[in-house]
Amino acid sequence: MSDIKAVNIHIAPGDTRPIFKQIVDGIRMEIACGNLPVGCKLPSVRGLAMQLTINANTVAKAYNQLTSQGLLEPKQGLGLFVSQPRQQLNLVEQQKRLDNAVQTFVNQVAYLDFEPQQILDKVSSALGKLATSSNNETENHE
Repeated sequence: MSDIKAVNIHIAPGDTRPIFKQIVDGIRMEIACGNLPVGCKLPSVRGLAMQLTINANTVAKAYNQLTSQGLLEPKQGLGLFVSQPRQQLNLVEQQKRLDNAVQTFVNQVAYLDFEPQQILDKVSSALGKLATSSNNETENHE
């Protein structure tokens, strides 16, 4: 059976997102980057709550959301595990979410003092980390 993998996320007190959303986003990114591979066991609700020094109900809410999104799967009596990725959105919904995310991003960086190419380079670098981990995972499963 898989050992419990440490979840490397941090809660930012000044962040406008609720704490449970920070946990959801942090775990999603850890999965996307390959730091939490498929089949990896996550800490218990209580264990992660103690690690992050937050209320266990907040972690439970985050874990429930990740489970409903299909990123985690519970195994009776064993805990929560990272599940095999599967796309749950149709192409139209994926495009809509991408458009919304791009517009939000552009609004956030519009008045920063960077050239467009500098911004594109940062985005490309960040996406490169995701692509690298996805390619490695695909190669390992073939």
